[in-house]
Amino acid sequence: MPLPFVDAPAPAAPSPVSLYEDPDRWRRPYRPGPLRVGGTALVLLLAAYVLCSALIIACAGAFLLAGMWGGVAVVLLVLAVRLVRTGIWVGPAGLRQIRLLSTRTLAWAEVGAVRVVEQPVRWLGLPRRVPGRALVVEPFPVLVTDHGADFLERPLAFAEAASALQERVAGLGSR
Repeated sequence: MPLPFVDAPAPAAPSPVSLYEDPDRWRRPYRPGPLRVGGTALVLLLAAYVLCSALIIACAGAFLLAGMWGGVAVVLLVLAVRLVRTGIWVGPAGLRQIRLLSTRTLAWAEVGAVRVVEQPVRWLGLPRRVPGRALVVEPFPVLVTDHGADFLERPLAFAEAASALQERVAGLGSR
């Protein structure tokens, strides 16, 4: 008895751009790394603990103190969202660098050459410098490094993200 599904050709590889991807939205051309996601999870865990503490304090009748701890929990939630969104985003308006406390957007007309350079880079954003690679766009000093929270100990992921970002800049910058 013939089994046609056994000899069927392999399905075609999925296209790199999804049919459902909206080109008018801001996109990160790489995935956040495990350190960034893990750090965000720890901040969310701390926020949940503080929120439960605020609820217990409110049940005890100290509403002012409960409100203060509720405010601390809200600040931690905002910090967690900001922490996970930190990185480079590409959109129709240009290139956006989101940091923990600041955001900078560069229009496509202002974007210069994108290249990977070997230079001393910060280790996890701390003042300590180590030899590494950095993705540089002309007006921005450093966009992404291989010793950041997204790519620490993942050199292949950094190379893929750098090439994806260079392709996105080449594709969207020519609009």
